[in-house]
Amino acid sequence: MPRCHIDHIAITAPTLEAGAELVRLALGVELQTGGAHTRMGTHNLLLRLGDAVYLEVIAPDPEAPLPSRPRWFALDTLAADAAPALATWIARTADIEASVAACSEPLGNIEAMSRGALNWLITIPGDGALPLHGVAPALIEWQAEAHPAAKLQDQGLSLIKLELFHPEPERIARLLLSLGLEGQLVVHASTAERGAGLVAHINTPQGLRRL
Repeated sequence: MPRCHIDHIAITAPTLEAGAELVRLALGVELQTGGAHTRMGTHNLLLRLGDAVYLEVIAPDPEAPLPSRPRWFALDTLAADAAPALATWIARTADIEASVAACSEPLGNIEAMSRGALNWLITIPGDGALPLHGVAPALIEWQAEAHPAAKLQDQGLSLIKLELFHPEPERIARLLLSLGLEGQLVVHASTAERGAGLVAHINTPQGLRRL
């Protein structure tokens, strides 16, 4: 089973403008234009966090036709005035079929996706939901020689740590082990005050910030 690695973290928002404002306030930087995901009726903005790690703000594309299936990342459940939030993360694998087979949790169907000239395979639940409230990752296998982050502007940011909060931390630890994930990931038991979710620790030119 191939080892997986953190590929990117995803902020969901009702609009790209709202998501960009969250990043601007939290990290003090502007994002770059990404593109449109025609099959999903979504579009995104991007921010480099390393040679092979980035942050994505993703939102429904108001100029795209309504997709024939639920949008990914639970975007169909967002109200128009919903607050943008760090909703989930994506883990990279060199063999998505082997990783899905080894995974201790169902992460969805393997689907072919594209954005401009980029192509990849990714796991997407049929109902568009976020597995384990977004604490479980989507799996991605890029079909490109260079990682997309390498083409983004380097603004001096890097992902230091990603904390995963869930009421069943042993279940999350088992999931990470089944995918060969380690390093920057820290698992915690969630509480009544802090429910299931994520906290990203990001080094910036202004110091360490959190999302």
